[in-house]
Amino acid sequence: MYIQTKYFGEMDVDENSIIHFSTGLPGFPDEREFVLINLSDTSIYQVLQSINNKVTAFIVVNPYDIYQDYVVDLDDSLVEALQITDEDNVVVMSVVTLKSPFEYSTLNLKAPLIINYKNRQGKQYIIDTDDYSIKAAIDPRASSSVKGE
Repeated sequence: MYIQTKYFGEMDVDENSIIHFSTGLPGFPDEREFVLINLSDTSIYQVLQSINNKVTAFIVVNPYDIYQDYVVDLDDSLVEALQITDEDNVVVMSVVTLKSPFEYSTLNLKAPLIINYKNRQGKQYIIDTDDYSIKAAIDPRASSSVKGE
């Protein structure tokens, strides 16, 4: 199927790659179907692109690629809602807030996107502690700690 994208124009995407967010995303309750698009073959960054609205697109990254000590404990209701039966099927993504220059960009470690890749269901999960920031440095060397802020 063809969709219009914010960064790449019209693209052909596989319908089987659509990720369903049953309640949308905070601030975007009507946007419920997205695809992940690689920014490039060598980049760790991807675009979470709405299939219905080309302007709704977020730069995302697997937070473990930047913060290896990042920990997300999923509560039972989320595990049930996403029908997670095997942790190997779970993908965690953090939304990036782009700034100029790029090294001032931040990632949201407080509210990661949790995706069950097996059944293509996702949800933004707000961690109920102050352990992680919504504005964690994109370069961990620029921050003394991933926690708080």
